[in-house]
Amino acid sequence: MNRRFALPGFGLAMGITLGYLAVMVVLPVSALVVRGSSLEWQEFRDTVTSPRVLAAYRLSIGASVGAALLNVVFGGLVAWVLARYRFPGRRIVDALIDLPFALPTAVAGIALTSLYAPSGWVGRWLTPLGLEVAYTRLGIVVALTFIGLPFVVRTVQPVLQDLEQEIEDAAVSLGAGRWQTFRRVLVPAATPALLTGFTLALARALGEYGSVVFIAGNMPLRTEVVPLLIMSRLEQFDYAGAAAIAVVMLALSFGLLLAVTALQWAGRRRYAG
Repeated sequence: MNRRFALPGFGLAMGITLGYLAVMVVLPVSALVVRGSSLEWQEFRDTVTSPRVLAAYRLSIGASVGAALLNVVFGGLVAWVLARYRFPGRRIVDALIDLPFALPTAVAGIALTSLYAPSGWVGRWLTPLGLEVAYTRLGIVVALTFIGLPFVVRTVQPVLQDLEQEIEDAAVSLGAGRWQTFRRVLVPAATPALLTGFTLALARALGEYGSVVFIAGNMPLRTEVVPLLIMSRLEQFDYAGAAAIAVVMLALSFGLLLAVTALQWAGRRRYAG
């Protein structure tokens, strides 16, 4: 705190930062908690522990974690290819990665549903094999993977670009095989970035609504996610019930993200040490 900076203004910058966070983050979350606590304890418990709500919690969290893990694996591979290799059309591929950022989620949902529906371009080939994507839980995972891919790629790609190839060559010259070089050189260097990408993809997937609502089928107890359930309560003017479900989802999401952040911090500390 006693360090002197070349550019002064710590107090003003910190005040603006705290004020902005209070208005944009703390106040909305506090309002949500207050609204959810307006119910009696028995009503609150009955609302958030009903079979339909519990099924939505399990589906939202399970599909989000599964999609984030898929993005870590395949997004890390895409980032590796873009960072290490030069090939025709590389800039086009690199630009396509950002498409889920710019594409409205509703448009993404309609496109994925049209593609994987039983009569779609891909669905017509998968359905005879007994593999249904649209209107199933698998379709939800596909949609969440689609919207979360850029978070992993854009987080890992700069790290791999900054990682000098001479380090890999040095490991090989010292007798390390390809697998040893991958496991002991590349993985430790990319692990913090992969965990960051996983966290961002998970956070986006937990609250995703637009791309999921079209491809999920929205069947209670089967393919109904929490954001859709909250919207259903709002359409019924059950604002307190919607807030109660949102509060529990907020707590679960915060706990999950806090655990991932702790793993990320431990990974960075281990790599730095």
